[in-house]
Amino acid sequence: MCKTHLHPFLAALPKVEHHIHLEGALSPSLLFTLAARNSITIPTSDAAFGSPAALLDRYNRFSSLDDFLHYYFIGMKCLVKEQDFEQLAWEYFLKAKSDGVVHAEVFFDPQAHTGRGIAYETVINGFTMACQRAEGELELSTKLILCLLRHLPVEDSTTTYAQATADFETGRLAGLGLDSSEKGFPPGAWKEVYGTAKTKGIRRTAHAGEEGPVEYIREALRELDVERIDHGIRLAEDTDLMREVAEKKILVTMCPLSNVRLRCVDDVKELPIRTFLDSGVMFSINSDDPAFFGGYILDNYCAVQEAFNLTAREWEGITRAAVDGSWCNDGRKDHLLEQLNQTMVQFGHG
Repeated sequence: MCKTHLHPFLAALPKVEHHIHLEGALSPSLLFTLAARNSITIPTSDAAFGSPAALLDRYNRFSSLDDFLHYYFIGMKCLVKEQDFEQLAWEYFLKAKSDGVVHAEVFFDPQAHTGRGIAYETVINGFTMACQRAEGELELSTKLILCLLRHLPVEDSTTTYAQATADFETGRLAGLGLDSSEKGFPPGAWKEVYGTAKTKGIRRTAHAGEEGPVEYIREALRELDVERIDHGIRLAEDTDLMREVAEKKILVTMCPLSNVRLRCVDDVKELPIRTFLDSGVMFSINSDDPAFFGGYILDNYCAVQEAFNLTAREWEGITRAAVDGSWCNDGRKDHLLEQLNQTMVQFGHG
């Protein structure tokens, strides 16, 4: 945690998380527990799987996004039953609550599970139970966002979207996302799926401009008509596009520690935090895959503070943008903004 005088304030801020992959909250200890419970064989040929500690150490040395995804998808194999998915999400919600999260919009990857024989209903039922429990026991509001895997054929995404139609209609699913390997998979290929989602009034976001070029951000905006951009750190390379994103109030969901761990940047100081603030780009700070990247949301807030020495007022603006860019209803947003106002007063910034 950061040692700055603002740390108590950062810890107390009512945080909104928009960019967290539930499968990315699978800690090595839970992975080993689920593997034993479900009789899943862990790859003994890889020394990283010798123990939870060895696996955690390997997570400190990812060489790229694809290197991370290799371990990410291996870990998923331990998720088999509804209770596994519920336990995974519940452990994330408990940690999020302790970090001051009051609203979480969480990603999940159904194709990574249905492709290995796990029923779609098993996945969403488990995650839904955890969401309901978080709202009831933790007073933490939640939204589930179904992500499509861009390294798989677009036809597979179309099938998955169709499978989830009823859950979009009932509101059990709050939105549609696009993730996985970015390089070589331009977002425009998913134009038809996203177009269908738009006609149904489904909220839309997509990973773009993480490892991929700034052109992928433009393509996600033009071809997919997304309402948010996930990662989006390459946006700063295009002044005109950055101005457009600011004017349209499109939220960029940044993940600082993830960007460092995956070698997108060498240091948090290289991220366009100051550029976005000065340009009026709305962004939130998130944890992405916290079990793999060494930090949950408060760790990311602290890393940003240590790198940029922001003021309490700047953090107020970041928090307000995170609330405004959320997909909860206006009543919930008003409540979250009131919590923010109370925190500002509590710490003498009212």
